[in-house]
Amino acid sequence: MSNPVSKLVSAPWLHDNLKSVKVLDCSWYLPFLNRNSREEFAKSHIPGARFFGIDEIKDFSKADLPHMLPLPEFFGASMDKFGISNDDHVVVYDTAGVGPACRVFWTLHAMGHDRVSVLDGGFPSWVAEKYEAEAGEPQVKSPGSEKYTAQPVSQLVCDYADVVGNIEELKVSGGTQGRQIVDARPNGRFTGKDPEFRPGLSSGHMPHAISIPFTEVTEASDPANPQVQKLKSPADIRRVFESRGVDLNRPIIASCGSGVTASVLYFALLNAGVSPHNLAVYDGSWTEYALNPYSEIIKDI
Repeated sequence: MSNPVSKLVSAPWLHDNLKSVKVLDCSWYLPFLNRNSREEFAKSHIPGARFFGIDEIKDFSKADLPHMLPLPEFFGASMDKFGISNDDHVVVYDTAGVGPACRVFWTLHAMGHDRVSVLDGGFPSWVAEKYEAEAGEPQVKSPGSEKYTAQPVSQLVCDYADVVGNIEELKVSGGTQGRQIVDARPNGRFTGKDPEFRPGLSSGHMPHAISIPFTEVTEASDPANPQVQKLKSPADIRRVFESRGVDLNRPIIASCGSGVTASVLYFALLNAGVSPHNLAVYDGSWTEYALNPYSEIIKDI
């Protein structure tokens, strides 16, 4: 990785640098919310933005898992359609503030593209600044004859076998060895008190996992605009994790329901100064883990 850029950018910064970056709207909603992110994008988005469909740019061979990482070739072809080259600085945003855009941030990192930033506060922060928005589909200019080449970074991605092997290491050592597992789902689903959104999928958690709901790393920092959720300060993020017993000098695996909000924790930890070499996201997350009948599921009820 080279030529690093700021991981977090403000709406004023993006407004001033809009012509020198490529922007992706990565908005995504849970199915029960009955919102269509692509239709909302067509009605209003940051000028020049392209729409990155988390449920469209994925691995279609894994039907039970909703948005697993796409194959490198498919990801590269998608970037070509967006007019994005390997050297471009990409800014990702969503309508949540700091949410699904982090999934695309992590996806780009996992594909070897580190020149990517998240818009702090997302589209709501852009609107709060009263900046212009546009409707419809943008005109995309091809980056040229050179095709985008994904260069996967395997250390950022965990699969089921990785996680199960890691759990065994945690169990044998009493939690002192192995990668720590942080779970971004709401605490009720983590404990098993509340059901999962997917019918028939057990709630609960993995052995030795630590509950850190993704909402705990964001905040409405401006009382005049409470709808704008921004990332907490690095010091506050570190306090959130350390208060739950997470050792920020040890390796960490982030998990959630299906890999979206786990990426929020990944992004938050990077901003808090944790080394990327110590971080990974469990791509299939709880959905993949709980679907496997051999998985050990803990309930705290």
